[in-house]
This record gives sequence, structure tokens and C-alpha cells, in this order.
Amino acid sequence: MNLSIEPVAPRHFEALRRALDTVAREKRFLAFTQAPPEQECRSFYSAIVDNGWCQMVALLDGAVVGWCDVLPTHGQARSHIGTLGIGLVPSARHHGIGKKLMTAAIDAAWKTGITRIELTVRADNPRAKALYERLGFSVEGLHRRSFRVDGEYADSYSMALLQPQEQQQRMGISG
Repeated sequence: MNLSIEPVAPRHFEALRRALDTVAREKRFLAFTQAPPEQECRSFYSAIVDNGWCQMVALLDGAVVGWCDVLPTHGQARSHIGTLGIGLVPSARHHGIGKKLMTAAIDAAWKTGITRIELTVRADNPRAKALYERLGFSVEGLHRRSFRVDGEYADSYSMALLQPQEQQQRMGISG
């Protein structure tokens, strides 16, 4: 089992969309219940590459099995904030890949000037919530009935991670 984690590149786009679709169709982890159309995904991934934003992919024996991105939030007053998204195909779960992916994406995000990373996790996904907490994320709020899939509602938590002050100082960021 050969694992590599690397920044997304055009050669990953097709397989990344397939991985997104696999996770989305589980209807348990993402806001999507299926991947957007191929061209829409390609445009989205291209924008990430073209803008130098943060998206890492996990490759297991050369096959894309997951992703983690920290993408900028809209608005100048929130330009220091990135939103984290992650997904792993079922066969790649519970092997430590998610933690490695997140660590790589978080480290890369700090280097872009992001100083706060936010995420949303469904309340019925305690394993993911526990992983986020192990990586330093804190729960900041509960959103009741914030997901609805097939007529069923689920609550979610807002979580955030602040860049350590010493890292900000090394990078010359005040905050």
C-alpha cells in the first residue's frame, strides 16, 4: 500500500470527480448527494490550481482515494479564513489517511496567509468530529436541522482552528 499526498493537478481531475461522486452518493458526509457535472468540476478544480489555493489529494497505489481542501472565504473582511472540506472513498477510511490529508492541507493553508480554518461536520458523524478535535479544532456552535437528505434532517457543528500565534509571528502576520 503506497500512499502519497500531493497538491491537486489537472491529471487528478477526472479521478477526483469520481471520488467526490462516490462519497456524495453515500448521502452522509457532504452537502452534495452527487458530484456536479464533469465540466463544472473541471472548472472548479482548475480555479483552485490557477489561483494557488489549497487542495491536497491522497493517492493510494496511484489512485485518487480522497481530498482535503482549505478554500478562501468570500469578502475582504474574511480573507484570512479558509473553509475545510474533506472526503475519502470508503476503502480508504480508518487507515490514518484522513489525518495525513488534513495535516498536509492545514500546513499548506497556513502558508497562504490563512489564519483561521472553519468546517462543518454532521452531528451524526462522531468519528470525523473526534478527528477534527484531535487536530485542534474546537466546536463553536450547533446548527439544528442544517442538512436534509431524502426528507430526513441532521444537525451539524461549526468548528474552527486558529493558526498558532507563534506561526503568525514567524510569517509576519499580526492578529
